[in-house]
Amino acid sequence: MSAQHLGGEAGAHAGATGTEDPGPLLRLVRRQELAFAVVGGFNTALGMTLTVAWLSVLGPHTPPSVAVVLAYAISIVVAFVLHRTLVFRVRGHVMRDFLRFVAVNSGGLLLNVVLLELAVTVLHFPDKPAAVVVMGLVAVASFFGHRYISFHRPAPVAADGSRPTRSAG
Repeated sequence: MSAQHLGGEAGAHAGATGTEDPGPLLRLVRRQELAFAVVGGFNTALGMTLTVAWLSVLGPHTPPSVAVVLAYAISIVVAFVLHRTLVFRVRGHVMRDFLRFVAVNSGGLLLNVVLLELAVTVLHFPDKPAAVVVMGLVAVASFFGHRYISFHRPAPVAADGSRPTRSAG
């Protein structure tokens, strides 16, 4: 598979996004996968910070899960905006993209739960290393889910009605 097919070079996004401008983050890191990881790392830190902040604001008489839900509600919107504008660089279809983004994230959560449960209870792997490995696998799956589902755009149609194909080399 070519680097363009995997979204490797910053300029390789033109077919998927309709723009030659890779944006500031992709100009800096030059790989879409790395930009995805940077945004994901930032959003993870944001989610942790928001959870702790909500725990402090809500106090000890509110179930901690309420803080997690409130933090998630904010951080998923932030993640969507950052991935859409800095990583995948698409325009239009905001609500459709957001619903797909939430679906891919929910699928990632479900995949995380199922794979970790299988790794620990069926395969008898130690829980903490298994959690790290599973989370890494789910992060990779999420990248492709967001690339090909959340922010997918069909290839532009040429004047003759054909669609350009990506090279395999």
